[in-house]
Amino acid sequence: MLKFTHLSLRRGTKLLFADASLTIHPGQRVGITGANGTGKSSLFAMIRDELHADEGDFYMPRDWVVAHVAQETPADPRPAIDYVLDGDAELRDIERQLQEAEDLAQGERIATLHSRLENIGGYTAPSRAAQLIHGLGFKPGEENQPVNSFSGGWRMRLNLAHALMCRSDLLLLDEPTNHLDLDAVIWLEEWLKSYQGTLLLISHDRDFLDAVTSHIAHIEQELVTLYTGNYSAFERTRAERLANQQAAYEKQQREIAHMHAFVERFRAKATKARQAQSRIKALERMEQIAPAHVDSPFHFSFKKPDKVPNPLLRLEDAASGYGERLILKKINLSLSPGDRIGLLGPNGAGKSTLIKLLAGEIGLKGGKRQTAQDLNIGYFAQHQLDQLHLEHSPLDHLMQLDPKASEQALRNYIGGYGFSGARAESKVAPFSGGEKARLVLALLIYQRPYLLLLDEPTNHLDLEMRHALSQALQGFEGAMVIVSHDRHLLRTTTDLLLLVNDGVLDEFKGDLDDYPKWLSDNRSMALKNEGDTESRENSTIARKDRKRLEAERRQQLQPLKKSLQKHERDLEKLGEQQQVLETALADPEIYTTENKEKLKTLLAQKAGIDKALAESEEAWLAASEALESAEQELS
Repeated sequence: MLKFTHLSLRRGTKLLFADASLTIHPGQRVGITGANGTGKSSLFAMIRDELHADEGDFYMPRDWVVAHVAQETPADPRPAIDYVLDGDAELRDIERQLQEAEDLAQGERIATLHSRLENIGGYTAPSRAAQLIHGLGFKPGEENQPVNSFSGGWRMRLNLAHALMCRSDLLLLDEPTNHLDLDAVIWLEEWLKSYQGTLLLISHDRDFLDAVTSHIAHIEQELVTLYTGNYSAFERTRAERLANQQAAYEKQQREIAHMHAFVERFRAKATKARQAQSRIKALERMEQIAPAHVDSPFHFSFKKPDKVPNPLLRLEDAASGYGERLILKKINLSLSPGDRIGLLGPNGAGKSTLIKLLAGEIGLKGGKRQTAQDLNIGYFAQHQLDQLHLEHSPLDHLMQLDPKASEQALRNYIGGYGFSGARAESKVAPFSGGEKARLVLALLIYQRPYLLLLDEPTNHLDLEMRHALSQALQGFEGAMVIVSHDRHLLRTTTDLLLLVNDGVLDEFKGDLDDYPKWLSDNRSMALKNEGDTESRENSTIARKDRKRLEAERRQQLQPLKKSLQKHERDLEKLGEQQQVLETALADPEIYTTENKEKLKTLLAQKAGIDKALAESEEAWLAASEALESAEQELS
């Protein structure tokens, strides 16, 4: 078991939490929640002996094997499956000893090692590794590609597979769904349900926490409290406690009244269709969880658009893709005010391509795209974080949008997104991914769009911001189309689910609870058809077509790969410079009086390198995500 006794932990001068006492028993699955900066990741670092407690004690059995997801993946030239197999350290150790025994012709030792290999399931290890890789979204055959051929987001998936491959007693997962699509999230959820060890999970995905966890350890106000039950049970318990505070209670009632009005308005329009009924149930549940967020720092809403034409946008027999390859064909879609659409579909089916087509980011290869006059589109995609001006502040960005607005009005607005006081004037460069995503959303919402196109808007957002966004979207009067792996957001904000599959768009007949079964059936059908298509793909014509398509794909991805390689070289160079400076600063002689000026110079150089390294890491991550997005669309 894990035992924390009167534990206090600091990061620098900041106290994260104090006097924490709790016990986590073997087999429990505990979600670690709390606002950003409260110490969730630091707690993991302490468990892994990278940080030490300032006060109190922490106990973990010495023989426990701990698995965690590495934040960086080496530029490994080996096949991906070999990298994943490395996650089982005992397997690799036995394989090494076996090779050594065979080289020395030690028959008895060979037999003993083969017996150990069988006991740990070593003969089925490659199959288990392949299942992990494919479950996390890789296509058949990609397990044999070199690790360094994948973009940053896909390497993170390999890191996750590497951790899951370990036959661990304790598994530490910090935001494992950040780089996953909905298909992979559903697969990981099922895998974790069957995990036999102890799980500690940091996540901002409410449905994922609900499905996986048996307890919640919540960090707030420098305290750690362990609750029994999943995330929904925790919210109810915390809401009851907060409701006892009069000011919080009054605010809670206003929140509930707002949602009641929305539910009733929707109920009046709803038919007996299964999807509509599911939507009503989700909204009613929102009433229950509202009290748990009364102290959220995020409060905002969509302003009423200046005008809302009807229809907003129409696609007729539309086709689109990249190069000569069609991703979408014969797409018919009409968007009117009040439409709330969630897009589902397997990885690489074309969901992001459809969003880009609607946004006008890519062109047509057939059919028509008609828009209302002066259509005001609010388009959110992860690459838009790169369009922020790093040397400008959130307030600067707003002033550029609306030069005539008063500074106080803009401060009031941006404060609803967590940028209040001095934070509103801070440069964007050092902001976290979540802070940048919040700022992009704030800028988008300020422009009063009447068509929202949101491609994974919750990536990097914490639970409080996700809750605030879902509430704001409920009051939005225009139309919206959403792609998201956050099922709670889809449940509470969309009325209609559309499925992108095999290049076409159609209504999904079930609800989100039916989607995992559809995915499973779809995979089974794909495996069944694989044998039928194998002989055709081996024909001379198919080989020529495949080579031509692969050449086109390589040509389109080459600029993105070169950009990523440049950032990797920059990171390596800056890392070497940082190490040289750290070595110099570790010399006790540098702190003598006669070296005072030299110390100042070194410290200034170190600060500059640290800043450049942080900016370079952000640029590398952005380049990785751009390459990953392009690979998905071309796959």
